[in-house]
Amino acid sequence: MKKILIFYAAYGGGHFSAAKSIKKYLDNNYDVETNIVDCIEYINKVLNKITTGAYKEMARKTPNLWGMVYSHSQKGILGHVSTRTNKVMAIKLKNLIKEESPDLVISTHPFSSQMVSYLRRKEKINCKLVTVLTDFAPHDQWLIGHEYTDAFCVSNNNMKKYLENYGVEPSKIHVTGIPLSDRFFEKFDKNEVCKEFDLEPSKPVILFFGGGEFGLGKDRTLQILEALIHNLPTSQIVAISGKNPKMNSGFKDLVNKANAEARVKVLDYTNKVPELMSISIIVVTKPGGLTTSESLASNLPILVINPIPGQEEENAEFLEAHNVAVWLRKKDDPDAFIQELFSNPEKINEMKKNSELLAKRNSTKDICEIIIGLL
Repeated sequence: MKKILIFYAAYGGGHFSAAKSIKKYLDNNYDVETNIVDCIEYINKVLNKITTGAYKEMARKTPNLWGMVYSHSQKGILGHVSTRTNKVMAIKLKNLIKEESPDLVISTHPFSSQMVSYLRRKEKINCKLVTVLTDFAPHDQWLIGHEYTDAFCVSNNNMKKYLENYGVEPSKIHVTGIPLSDRFFEKFDKNEVCKEFDLEPSKPVILFFGGGEFGLGKDRTLQILEALIHNLPTSQIVAISGKNPKMNSGFKDLVNKANAEARVKVLDYTNKVPELMSISIIVVTKPGGLTTSESLASNLPILVINPIPGQEEENAEFLEAHNVAVWLRKKDDPDAFIQELFSNPEKINEMKKNSELLAKRNSTKDICEIIIGLL
């Protein structure tokens, strides 16, 4: 039986979700043995805790600083330090790869891609490598050691062109989309979903994500939610605060103040995102790669709020350029922006149609077929 080792790193949830989706599809459809590992936690649990904590704090409290780090890590001194650090950490990762003896490694984070490609270059390991990029815009850290990567799975044609210009062999690049849970392809009964969340099936539903544990731009997020409540009195809103008690409390205070309990449902967490997307007319969210892919797969227009400088702002630019999203920027007045958007159903319908063109609904299946083909 062929063995597959899947690496991710816990800097944001998208890398782990992508890894889980790939593992589940492989396990359910192929006779292979899979194992999934947080590569940084394996190397050093303390290092993992410190670095992931620093990432979350920087993204939440000083997002512009994070944006500078993200930008400078592509090239220059920060990029060089990152690459050198990954080479050092690769020595520890080698022990796991030797122990597992996989036929193929899948990486959903640039750190593990760099480490495995470095070990292949040094002939310390002998296995194939597939890198799955989990955003809509490229970053050079994914591509270091690309000569020792057998396949790159990317979300769109723009990324394919970027990789080719970087020097990656075109035959290695596959436009598959970002891996998705198979639950986004289930058929849900609208009446049952509405009943579960105490919603009225005849009224439109807006799905609002508040930024989760990052709690990015709390005041701005509350301002946007308040604008939605006040300007769309005939719509229902499902507001998800994620693992953020302060945001959840802020949502509830807003709803109570507006006497809108009947049409605004506040959730701290739900595993029913596919169901909620199936009954919604639009998603309001920061543009992480995973949520964006899920929205596109559900053929939903996107109202982008609070993108983290760096990869999420680049995602927002891509989505806006392809007319599947509108971006409510810091300088924009939420009331005026929302009034203009929702008074223009043609614009919303156009974004919905374009989302069908951009969505890669078979992403996980296509990625797994590429992986099996390499075996």
